[in-house]
Amino acid sequence: MQSLSLPAFQREAGLQENTLNSEGGLYVCMNTFLAFGREHVERHFRKTGQSVYMHLKRHVREKVRGASGGALPKRRNSKIFLDLDTDDDLNSDDYEYEDEAKLVIFPDHYEIALPNIEELPALVTIACDAVLSSKSPYRKQDPDTWENELPVSKYANNLTQLDNGVRIPPSGWKCARCDLRENLWLNLTDGSILCGKWFFDSSGGNGHALEHYRDMGYPLAVKLGTITPDGADVYSFQEEEPVLDPHLAKHLAHFGIDMLHMHGTENGLRDNDIKPRVSEWEVIQESGTKLKPMYGPGYTGLKNLGNSCYLSSVMQAIFSIPEFQRAYVGNLPRIFDYSPLDPTQDFNTQMTKLGHGLLSGQYSKPPVKSELIEQVMKEEQKPHQNGISPRMFKAFVSKSHPEFSSNRQQDAQEFFLHLVNLVERNRIGSENPSDVFRFLVEERIQCCQTRKVRYTERVDYLMQLPVAMEAATNKDELIAYELTRREAEANRRPLPELVRAKIPFSACLQAFSEPDNVDDFWSSALQAKSAGVKTSRFASFPEYLVVQIKKFTFGLDWVPKKFDVSIDMPDLLDINHLRARGLQPGEEELPDISPPIVIPDDSKDRLMNQLIDPSDIDESSVMQLAEMGFPLEACRKAVYFTGNMGAEVAFNWIIVHMEEPDFAEPLTMPGYGGAASAGASIFGATGLDNQPPEEIVAIITSMGFQRNQAVQALRATSNNLERALDWIFSHPEFEEDSDFVIEMENNANANIISEAKPEGPRVKDGSGMYELFAFISHMGTSTMSGHYVCHIKKEGRWVIYNDHKVCASERPPKDLGYMYFYRRIPS
Repeated sequence: MQSLSLPAFQREAGLQENTLNSEGGLYVCMNTFLAFGREHVERHFRKTGQSVYMHLKRHVREKVRGASGGALPKRRNSKIFLDLDTDDDLNSDDYEYEDEAKLVIFPDHYEIALPNIEELPALVTIACDAVLSSKSPYRKQDPDTWENELPVSKYANNLTQLDNGVRIPPSGWKCARCDLRENLWLNLTDGSILCGKWFFDSSGGNGHALEHYRDMGYPLAVKLGTITPDGADVYSFQEEEPVLDPHLAKHLAHFGIDMLHMHGTENGLRDNDIKPRVSEWEVIQESGTKLKPMYGPGYTGLKNLGNSCYLSSVMQAIFSIPEFQRAYVGNLPRIFDYSPLDPTQDFNTQMTKLGHGLLSGQYSKPPVKSELIEQVMKEEQKPHQNGISPRMFKAFVSKSHPEFSSNRQQDAQEFFLHLVNLVERNRIGSENPSDVFRFLVEERIQCCQTRKVRYTERVDYLMQLPVAMEAATNKDELIAYELTRREAEANRRPLPELVRAKIPFSACLQAFSEPDNVDDFWSSALQAKSAGVKTSRFASFPEYLVVQIKKFTFGLDWVPKKFDVSIDMPDLLDINHLRARGLQPGEEELPDISPPIVIPDDSKDRLMNQLIDPSDIDESSVMQLAEMGFPLEACRKAVYFTGNMGAEVAFNWIIVHMEEPDFAEPLTMPGYGGAASAGASIFGATGLDNQPPEEIVAIITSMGFQRNQAVQALRATSNNLERALDWIFSHPEFEEDSDFVIEMENNANANIISEAKPEGPRVKDGSGMYELFAFISHMGTSTMSGHYVCHIKKEGRWVIYNDHKVCASERPPKDLGYMYFYRRIPS
């Protein structure tokens, strides 16, 4: 049959978190191929007049038991014809699935069952077949792979097993290369026990099992904790997929493991084998503790799409804030009614959809009594929590972003700033929920030689606290642990239990408030370079204070590393003493003179040539930086703005700029992108034809400044956002001059001119007293790997959000967090 070229429909609704498995299924518009849940299909019909929809529903039924009381598990089901990402129950022995499709004609809801070749025109039938056979736009692999049985490994029959005397105990396992005690894999050739990598089934690791395969070439490994008399999880590194090992019992017996006496556990620990929880993977996820699942509004989890836990943790924290709840979920009818015809491409619609899914409780319902009884009869220990999929939301917010659009792990702090930027640019009228995070920072720079000072202000959205390692209160224990660890490594003995540095929070706060040296400080009083120091204070306190612990740094070899520390973060935080005071009596200001721009003659031409054509960026330098763990786009900008002078010079650029909000944003040329505008950005030249980029203007106006003020500031600073904000703060007396107004009137956007006196950015200043209500924790050695979870205090108790699992927290690890969310205490 001839098929039409039709776009694949989304496997979830555009206005709610419904899927084909949801009650009511999905309604696919046969004109736009957008999907809607039952609650919103009428809204779409009234808005567009489109009357023909395909109704798709997947029915779940319990399998009919045979005489023996059981049913054979089947991977293939001829009644399933939709390309849908399925859950784990699809391959279970207890349920079977059947897909149903029919056309529905609105407004009378006239239904036509499919397939129906006799009653439908040929063109309609072809269109229906094309929709039903379309591939999921999100599926990364062959959609038919799930239907096949696990293959038998080609290495199973003739697997070589070393006669090295290794015997595996029945419990208490530990990775041979790190302290991890979960997600452990036994290599079936040499008996090595090593950790796996992070998967989206909530098991974590550092990838040592894979490293061992690459070093030795031993192909098969079995996951410890999954071994039962019925089998186990076996993975083939050489074939890069899960496999079957028909001789698994024999291969395990070689290392002293009797399958008939093994029972699967989550971490291999028996009740009488309890050890202190030391690894951050165990402590942060509260492993070994029986956690009670939570259900209802505000207790909905988010499925892990593969390294999407950074997004899930940030969004759970964001939608626990009332201002975001009101801005999006509170305005749901208005946002949905005025959403564009394609709601999948609208930020506010997708934020509202996700917020409604998390807060409504529709997707977090406790099992009914009959299901609980059935779980007890089957000895199931964990009630199943599905959560909702943020697939459509992630696809939109990460669109055109080289890092967030990938499947790699990302920095939750960088995503938080990226999200704030999107909220700023897509504000709903005058309402901007990100105002609750915004605050002003006063920076005081002092020339050490003349003692003169300069005060400037900048906008920020989070407070970055350094880790004061020198203030550790258990230095003797740390020294002893390090000596023992080195001795154990040298003698190939088991490593000692980890000793974590204990850092007082007061020391980190003190380090934040202390003066920093300013590199290459140019004193306008001396008209020359001099020593300078900078101190930062709060010119305003935000409604919600986000604190990031700067756990990630770089060693002398440029290799990123993480401080595995414990900081006694307070539940109540008082930072009123960090309030800015401005110019003090007796202080003398530095003259407002810009430093001269000096560029060495031997590099000036080369620098200009690099700026003319960004496609000539030295990719080898870019990759050197990227291998250190920096975002790819940040590496490209570093090499570009340092004129291809090498990785070392570019690294220095990264260190200076890595805390900027747009650090990982793609490289964009200021102005209209020609050589003249690129050169102007570097050498300070400006021109009337250099119209500032509209997205930068929007960022500044979203902070409360007037449009004409934003354009004037950007033109005066060669479209540099940071310098433009400094220019605005240093020109409070700004007034529209006639030449500027005339020029603006010739612009396409000249209809937005305000004669009001310019105001500062919108901030919600108040007391500096805060209470902790949420924190995000990171496990792993780098922000580019590992796993994130979020703890939120709701209704007087702490709740852990670990991807799709939402449970009451028993021991919230407040000392191991990465990002902390505080709310202001009303004075």
